[in-house]
Amino acid sequence: MTLAPDDCTTMAEVRAGVDATDRELVALLDRRFGYMRAAARIKPERGHVRDEDRKAAVIEAVRRDSAARDLPADDLARIWEQLVEASIAYELVEFDRLRVSD
Repeated sequence: MTLAPDDCTTMAEVRAGVDATDRELVALLDRRFGYMRAAARIKPERGHVRDEDRKAAVIEAVRRDSAARDLPADDLARIWEQLVEASIAYELVEFDRLRVSD
């Protein structure tokens, strides 16, 4: 059983919580990238994959949410910049893969 962070009293409990959280994050990323596959399937043109306005809005939302939670907003915005770029790259690969199989 994983303890809540405030209930941890040993480093073993902290590490178990971090490891469990990392597994949850990967599962959430799997779902997020599933949405990238859906976008690749739905978008009619490859040029529609990159949307700089949407990218900026997503990163700004993370920055605001992080700040509201008293988390390092600039650091998390940089992480999201990388996540969005990886998502775009993945979506492009999926877009091309789907069009080749047509």
